[in-house]
Amino acid sequence: MEFKGLIPSFVQEVKGFLAPEEGKRLFELALQGCLLGPCLEIGSFCGKSTVYLGSACKLRKRTLFSIDHHRGSEEQQPGQLYFDPEVYDEKLGRIDSFPYFRTTIERAGLEEVVVAIVAKSHVVAKDWATPLGLVFIDGGHAYETVLTDYQCWSGHLLPGGFLVFHDIFLDPTKGGQAPYEVYKLALASGLFTELPMTNTLGVLQRQRTVMVKE
Repeated sequence: MEFKGLIPSFVQEVKGFLAPEEGKRLFELALQGCLLGPCLEIGSFCGKSTVYLGSACKLRKRTLFSIDHHRGSEEQQPGQLYFDPEVYDEKLGRIDSFPYFRTTIERAGLEEVVVAIVAKSHVVAKDWATPLGLVFIDGGHAYETVLTDYQCWSGHLLPGGFLVFHDIFLDPTKGGQAPYEVYKLALASGLFTELPMTNTLGVLQRQRTVMVKE
C-alpha cells in the first residue's frame, strides 16, 4: 500500500517505541476495522501509534478513542530502562506525557478524530457500551495489566474486528513475555483467528462465527 500523503511525515519524530513497519500495519488494520466501527487504543504515550490509527480513522470519518493515564508504564518510571527525563515533571514528581500527546494530535490535524481519555483502561471499561472495529493493546506490560486490558476490551470487538497486541516476543531473550502470554490466551479462547505478525505486532481477528468444539 502507498502511504505517502496518508500519514503525517513527522510521525517518526514522535517519542515512542513503535517501528515504522508496525505503524503502517496499524494504519492498514484500522482502515479495515473502521468499516465495522470506531477504533480504540490503550497506551498512547506521546501519540506515535495514535497518528497511524487516527490517520486511518480520519480517512474513514471514524473516531479513535485513545486511553492512557499518561503517568508512564512500569518500565518508564525513574530508574527503569525506558525512563525519559523529558517527560518527567519535576514539579509534580511524576511522568506526564499528556502535553506531548496533545501537541502530536494537534500537529497531525487529528483533533476532530481522536478522543483522548486520560484514565486507567479498566476504569473506562466499567461503563463502556460502544462496539469497536479495532482494539490495540499497548499499555503497561506487566502480566496483570495486559490481562486486564484484554479482559476489559476484547468483548467489545465486533465480529471481524481486530485485536492487536504490541511487543509480542516469540523469543524470550528478546523481550518480556507478558503480552505474548495474554496473546496466546486470547488465541486459545477460540474467538479469534491469528493473522501474520509484523515485527512485534501480534494481530488477531474476531471470528464472524464462533466455532463450537465437540
